[in-house]
Amino acid sequence: MSDLYDYPVVIEVPVAWGEMDSFKHVNNVHYFRYFESARTKYVEELKILDFMNDYAKGPILSETSAKYLASVSYPDTLSVGIRSIKAEGGKLIQQYAIWSHQQSRLVTKGESTMLFFDYKVGKPCDIPTELAQRMVKLEPSLALTLAEGSH
Repeated sequence: MSDLYDYPVVIEVPVAWGEMDSFKHVNNVHYFRYFESARTKYVEELKILDFMNDYAKGPILSETSAKYLASVSYPDTLSVGIRSIKAEGGKLIQQYAIWSHQQSRLVTKGESTMLFFDYKVGKPCDIPTELAQRMVKLEPSLALTLAEGSH
């Protein structure tokens, strides 16, 4: 799991028998669910839902992609890591990595873009300062991209 050391949030996901398809490997759609579970844990770590309830501002998924490096099948346990690589304006770009315990290797990489949204006015907004500070506390390297985006 050395490939996940620089991911601040990592979850463990057991592969379920029913996630496999007729080709006897995990169907591609499930990887996006694994990403979603990691993203949800990231949001929980930063208490973004509390912020959204108080201020009606928060992220919404804009796009996501995956690159499959090796197939996965049951039984296995996956470690799914998420990290933010760029935050500027109202956009947060995140990367995912999925490690197979059975294969002892990285099996999938992914990326997503989240846009921050003001739900009261129904329009995109900048990343709220309080949320940006929480993200930097979790991922100090984000401070640089946030500073660059403010110029």
